[in-house]
Amino acid sequence: MSESCRIDVWLWRARFLRTRSVATAFVERGAVRLGRNGVQSRLDKPARGVQVGDTLVFALGGRLVELGIESLGERRGPPEEARALYRLVETT
Repeated sequence: MSESCRIDVWLWRARFLRTRSVATAFVERGAVRLGRNGVQSRLDKPARGVQVGDTLVFALGGRLVELGIESLGERRGPPEEARALYRLVETT
């Protein structure tokens, strides 16, 4: 699976963050953990790529969100399209 997408772009397309620059700052703060092949790592560079099958863990609005990436998306579309990019694993 070599197709990937920048983490900041994916968070923006999936409508977790309002703008791409906010998504970039969010990642640079180290607020996102990436899970791939059973190994979790903290992301701090917005250019890091995510792939279908990866998991992401981050705090948003005071809640811990864990989700699996289902699709990379082509654009920032309407909310229904954005929800198809991921599956929620756990919310605390």
